[in-house]
Amino acid sequence: MTDSPVNTLFKQLINFDKSISQPVYIQVSQQIINAIQRGYLTKGTILPGTRILAAILKIHRNTAVAIYEELAAQGWVEIIPNKGTFVLEPELKTAKIKASSQKVHQAYNYAKITGFHFQKSFHLASTTQLTNAKYSINDGKPDLRLHPINEFTRWYSAAMKRKTLVTKWNKLNESSNSLFQTQLCNFLNATRGFHINPKNLISTRSTEMSLYIVSQLLIKQNDVVLVGNLSNYVANMIFQQVGATIKTIPVDADGLDVDYIKKHFIKGSIRCVYICAHRDYPTLVRLSIERRLALLDLAKEYGFAIIEDDYDYDFQFDGSAMLPMASADVNGMIIYLGKLGQSLFPSFQTGFVVAPENLISEAKNYLQLLDEQGDLIQQQMLSELIYEGEIYRLMKKNIIIYKQRRDCLCELLTQHFSEIANWKIPSGGLAIWLQFQPKISLVKLAEEAEKNDLFLPKTVLYQDKNTCAIRFGFGHLDVKEIAFVIKKLKNAYNKLSVS
Repeated sequence: MTDSPVNTLFKQLINFDKSISQPVYIQVSQQIINAIQRGYLTKGTILPGTRILAAILKIHRNTAVAIYEELAAQGWVEIIPNKGTFVLEPELKTAKIKASSQKVHQAYNYAKITGFHFQKSFHLASTTQLTNAKYSINDGKPDLRLHPINEFTRWYSAAMKRKTLVTKWNKLNESSNSLFQTQLCNFLNATRGFHINPKNLISTRSTEMSLYIVSQLLIKQNDVVLVGNLSNYVANMIFQQVGATIKTIPVDADGLDVDYIKKHFIKGSIRCVYICAHRDYPTLVRLSIERRLALLDLAKEYGFAIIEDDYDYDFQFDGSAMLPMASADVNGMIIYLGKLGQSLFPSFQTGFVVAPENLISEAKNYLQLLDEQGDLIQQQMLSELIYEGEIYRLMKKNIIIYKQRRDCLCELLTQHFSEIANWKIPSGGLAIWLQFQPKISLVKLAEEAEKNDLFLPKTVLYQDKNTCAIRFGFGHLDVKEIAFVIKKLKNAYNKLSVS
């Protein structure tokens, strides 16, 4: 006697593993539910009896009973005594199995594309590249290996045990973050020359999240945003996504050319100007004092906002860090973006925005939609690390190490690249702007380097008719690794020159 279509389907479709912790009856019932949802079993289909099911699956009959009881409890089948077990609608007990658009072997494939149309975002296309190379260059990320694992564990545990944490979780409101925001304000006032209170501050998950929120509040479709002719690609993606029209401004040895803005734009035509507080991204040049003052005056005259991104304040090696423009902004023209905790694990770094109260109030409303819960453990821990001075201690400790790595890199560049490239020793930051002279194909250089186990992502390569440079991030490499990387890069260059 041949099997019924349902019996055949069960033999093909259902598999289970007795060695895992999940009970067999749950595994099987989930697979039957999947078959119903995908149309292999239609409404009204009668399922095999428990004895037959037990024989098909080679399980105990009690397990088969449990399978059907689980399905019935969830509402997928109805068990009618002396009649059988039916899918969803028992009155249609004569219903037959219909062919599904999927083959049986596709029963557990998840859809690759949507069944509906949606608008793809060209501006948010991923810049991530995959590689098997052992070494890589990035745009200036810190070294995770320098983060204090044992101390981090102790700090995290202590923060988790605070009784006040439960109260904050149960009552999320503005006052629940007041301790952290007060401590952060005190830290910024002491280190960056601010005179702010918590109403001038909002904390976010990252600088990118900060910029996204600010852009949503500030920029409308086709608003003009000015950036350097070589600029932060992530920031540009965010501006483009909100509909901004990006205009590029020349950058020279003194930073963004403010006179160019005066000559080519009129009052009321600019929505905002994006600058970097310390070192221009990617070129590392510093906006001169004269141009800072000129930009502030122009912002007031033209009525545009200045977004000041201080992405690498924590890494100042030589001399004192320059105070942000926002620290002396009396006219409310500057929105300041910063980071805290770059000497900690990435998950415990935080972004923040400093701005006039009315903008911060709106930003908090927006943040409430995106991230109502926030990270209270992170805030608790950072509050204590700021209060106890640990943030400052870790920053100073790591600066010594990063400065050694910068000096090592510059020495090796002098040995191997002095005749074919030029660079300036930066006063801070975790990257060097390496310019090749004469120009070469950086794409081909990257291809040769990857053959030699060195990965150069496209996001660190800058090439056009005027530029041939790499933003060479060194912070994630120790001294030995820097030596390996420089040798591999030089070998790749030599092979490129020969070919």
